[in-house]
Amino acid sequence: MLIIRPSALGDVCRSVALAASVRAAWPSARVTWLVQDSFADAVRCHPCVDEVLAFPRGAFRQWWRPNVAASARRWFAALKGRFDVAIDAQGLGRSGLMAWSTRAPRRIGFRDARELGWLGVNERYAVDATHSVDRMLGLLEAAGIEPRVDMRLVAPPECVAWWEAERARRAIGAYAVCAPTSRWASKDWPSERWAALAPRLLERGVERVVYLGTKAESDAVRRAMPSGDASERCVDLSGATTVGQSMAVIAGADLVVANDSAPLHIAVGFERPLVALFGPTDPAKVGPYRRESTVLRSDEAARFTGSYRDPSIGDRLMRGISVDDVLAAIDQGRAAPPAATTSREGHQRGLVA
Repeated sequence: MLIIRPSALGDVCRSVALAASVRAAWPSARVTWLVQDSFADAVRCHPCVDEVLAFPRGAFRQWWRPNVAASARRWFAALKGRFDVAIDAQGLGRSGLMAWSTRAPRRIGFRDARELGWLGVNERYAVDATHSVDRMLGLLEAAGIEPRVDMRLVAPPECVAWWEAERARRAIGAYAVCAPTSRWASKDWPSERWAALAPRLLERGVERVVYLGTKAESDAVRRAMPSGDASERCVDLSGATTVGQSMAVIAGADLVVANDSAPLHIAVGFERPLVALFGPTDPAKVGPYRRESTVLRSDEAARFTGSYRDPSIGDRLMRGISVDDVLAAIDQGRAAPPAATTSREGHQRGLVA
């Protein structure tokens, strides 16, 4: 059994219900997840995943070079004959090629897969659902697999141990995580508002504010951090963590504040208190699953019908969210996870009053 969901990181994290559903349907099956190599930590320790098959996307980036093309052909050829069922949950040309390359007797995918990805599957289903998670689960249901809504993530044990040691070394007690970046500028809350938020969070009882981001985002993260006395209680981990380590950091947080980015979906997977900041992207489609109350979005952003990739947008749509809006969401209890999901062992702490 092969689940094909290579990227992006947030999409991988919010796709784990597929593994839970497949495991429930076929308890004795060997479940393999095909994922971009840099995102493998997101699923490699999940109890419903037996094997991670890493796709070396970076190594194949220059696919037109003869030696790279030869390596890619060998990689795709090695998929043949390994699986009885392949599920293309991505619905793109690349994932369709992966499904086709398996030659699995059952290759399940979306009828409207983009980039002709539907050509790679032999069971094509139309799914009428708004949210991306519901769309993936609807694909399973259409194929006769009962969907299970289980979004829980598991951080690699060595990453949890690393963070426990770091917390002890840095004397970090209760903390909030801020994830002030995303892949697109149109999704980024203004840096000066992030900087203004941290002192207000510290006033509300968290002892530290921890910042996450990739190495390429380190400069942007630093611009989002406060100056003055509050800066001494902030921890910049941008560019210093693996995916698994970031998961461990988020798993222990008392609050996560994030743009539309992977940390948001990781927070959902660990049932953390969350405030999700949205602008040009539609939270009904890509927001924190079943955590609608955590979303903040301006009226102007809600009326927006263009593409988040448009560079002319800048941060205009995100400026409709104020620091006071974030604090009000926290004070009103909107950040807290649903009561039904707060009993998970090891993840019961809420916001510090």
